Amino acid sequence: MKETRPVVHVVDDDVSFRTAVLRLLRAAGHETRGYGSAAELLAAEPGQSPGCIVLDVRMPGASGLDLQKALAAAEEPLPIVFLTGHGDIPATVQAMKAGAVDFLTKPVERGVLLPAVEGALARDVRARTERTRLRELRARYDTLTPREAEVLPLVVSGLLNKQIAAGLGLAERTVKAHRARVMEKMRVESLADLVRMASQLGLQKPGDR
Repeated sequence: MKETRPVVHVVDDDVSFRTAVLRLLRAAGHETRGYGSAAELLAAEPGQSPGCIVLDVRMPGASGLDLQKALAAAEEPLPIVFLTGHGDIPATVQAMKAGAVDFLTKPVERGVLLPAVEGALARDVRARTERTRLRELRARYDTLTPREAEVLPLVVSGLLNKQIAAGLGLAERTVKAHRARVMEKMRVESLADLVRMASQLGLQKPGDR
């Protein structure tokens, strides 16, 4: 079974420093896991549980920035807090542009690290909630028939039933029935809600190229 308690994954090849960070985090009440390399973390498939990653930049093998890039492609990417003794401006800029929560330098004070970790954990909760909601929307969309899926973007573009009917070569009452079923299957009560859902699903409106 998947763990439900958030896990803070600490990746650092410096054993003594990693141990100290893990001890600090555990004392603050966090569930933790430690790794000596990027490969060790990837093998553990950390995204299976909620959490975040505290990550060094320079390590044997893949660097922290390489690991960040690899994790970004994961189904459940975890937020990253970089913690390094080798930070520089280009690395910081690259990490933050790629979505890092923070970029801290060693040695780090408890009052700096813990808020950064809490912020990363909070971001993970928001991201997982959003991904779950989007999956639910996609599941609703997948229940539409091909014709209903064709009608939906025409509806959200603001066309009237008679305009849609003329464009698709259908009777207006048929379009009205399709439109009603789309609203029902997508579980919305207003056009505004349907437009919002269509946008979240990335559906292309006619004319948007």
